[in-house]
Amino acid sequence: MAHIPDFSRSTTALLALRPIIATADTSEADTPAGLFLHATLRPVLKLQNDLLLLLVADFVRDHHIRLAPNATEQQRQLTELLARNTKLRYTIVGLVTGQFTTAEYAFYRPHRAELNRRLLELAQRRVLDQTTAVVAADTA
Repeated sequence: MAHIPDFSRSTTALLALRPIIATADTSEADTPAGLFLHATLRPVLKLQNDLLLLLVADFVRDHHIRLAPNATEQQRQLTELLARNTKLRYTIVGLVTGQFTTAEYAFYRPHRAELNRRLLELAQRRVLDQTTAVVAADTA
């Protein structure tokens, strides 16, 4: 007899890992994508925050990108990198979608373009808000 995966157990385990985030802005929550952003994307990005920062720092190091000495220029460089580098963008999307439950992934698939846009905006904001951590990880 074939082994049937226990999706309910893995779903419960994945959801238990996520931090609970209070949402002050509910203006987007009236759309399915807005609900997904608050219920799934934000908690997964918060859960994966340290890995996200290390991922960007490793990318900077591996591609021999010299970050400027001042914070403003570093943020400009990181903004450009996160906006233009397709390989990095897809890696970030994979980092987040790898934490989805099967039901979340089923919702994500037909809404991929909109949700990737939102996911990457949130990831970019996280990276830019923690530029000093990225720079420190790059030099470590």
